Amino acid sequence: MLKLSYSNKIEAGCDEAGRGCLAGPVFAAAVILPKGFKNNLINDSKQLNKKRRDELRTIIENTAEYWAVAQVSNEEIDKINILNASYLAMHRALDKLAIVPELLLIDGNRFNKYKDIPHQCIIKGDGKYLSIAAASILAKTYRDEFMENAALKFPNYAWDKNKGYPTKQHKMAIMKYGYTDLHRKSFNANIQMKIEF
Repeated sequence: MLKLSYSNKIEAGCDEAGRGCLAGPVFAAAVILPKGFKNNLINDSKQLNKKRRDELRTIIENTAEYWAVAQVSNEEIDKINILNASYLAMHRALDKLAIVPELLLIDGNRFNKYKDIPHQCIIKGDGKYLSIAAASILAKTYRDEFMENAALKFPNYAWDKNKGYPTKQHKMAIMKYGYTDLHRKSFNANIQMKIEF
């Protein structure tokens, strides 16, 4: 089972989803879990199937003390780059929390400081701490939902399946149909290198 807390402070776990995509926003979530919270099923969202993620999303939303989800658009990603966009998405999620946490647990090894709140970067934190894992599940499910809806408008790219990631089918669709207004244009310079089968 993952650890509930890193300290005795009010902790918000933060994670993002969609950094490696060619299309769509990057999403992030911030989650504060109650003291004594237990759930043996919550884990890194990448380790869970869609059905389990959706079930856990409902549990997290109903049992977390506070939670929030935010996004940064593909246009913003093109302006500030995907790494800064990931940090900004986390900042926006934290902005939406109804309480100010005392410590931020960040999945990964780098982060742009948020206000004056101390943070702890934890490599593979979504597989170590419940609050980060919960944030990863929210970010992933909200982003997947966004891309599934976008697939209705742009059916040629199979976003309902690949969620905007650079699969073979997605790359071939770009070659055949070009880019949509949801594609990250800053990735275009590298797309010919990416389109290798």
